[in-house]
Amino acid sequence: QVQVVESGGGLVQAGGSLRLSCAASGRTFSSYVMGWFRQAPGKEREFVAAIRWSGGNTYYTDSVKGRFTISRDNAKNTVYLQMNSLKPEDTAVYYCAYGPALSGLAPRRDFSYDYWGQGTQVTVSS
Repeated sequence: QVQVVESGGGLVQAGGSLRLSCAASGRTFSSYVMGWFRQAPGKEREFVAAIRWSGGNTYYTDSVKGRFTISRDNAKNTVYLQMNSLKPEDTAVYYCAYGPALSGLAPRRDFSYDYWGQGTQVTVSS
C-alpha cells in the first residue's frame, strides 16, 4: 500500500500564490509518476499537472501553463505544485495522485494513477 498525503491549500486573493505539497510513503514503485488533479463544485475532476520521477518530464493542462509549476524532491519523495497568479476559476479541491510509470503511460488520465490523497481545498477570492 502507498499513502498519499497533500497539504498547503487555503484561501488566497486573485493574483496571489500558494504551494501544495504531496508526500508518498509505503511500498512505493521504483519508477512512478505523480500528478495533481482538481475538482470544482458541480464539475468533473480534471488534470492539472504531472511529473515523472525518472527524468523529471512535466505535463500541464493548458489553463495553468505559465502560472503553475510542478517539481519534485527526490530525497523527500515529495512533489510540489507552485501556483502563481491564481484566478477565481482555480478554486477547487486539489488531489494528488500516484502511480507506476508503465510503458504507454498517459499522465493526464486519472486511470494512470493507483493511489490518491484526500484532497486539499484551494479557494481564490476575486
